[in-house]
Amino acid sequence: MVADETSLLEGAARLHPDVAVVDLSLAQGRDLGWLRLLHDRCPDVKVIVLSVHDEPNVRRVALDSGADEFVLKRAIVTDLLPAIDRVRGTVPG
Repeated sequence: MVADETSLLEGAARLHPDVAVVDLSLAQGRDLGWLRLLHDRCPDVKVIVLSVHDEPNVRRVALDSGADEFVLKRAIVTDLLPAIDRVRGTVPG
């Protein structure tokens, strides 16, 4: 678990995770450049973004910036594990 973008990028570069579940609120401001940096440092990592924001444009920006899945926090209980399975390729998407 990390608390900021810098820790996320440093930890991912050190650990090379298969999957990263990242809260959208980690982003400082509205810039999602950290998603691109994460993929630059760990090209094989699959990223699931969590968010309280239900607006379609928020989902679109996250996915366009490199997220592999987008899960609403209010649906985390039902949607997170299936999202992990999808990005790992263990169930059809």
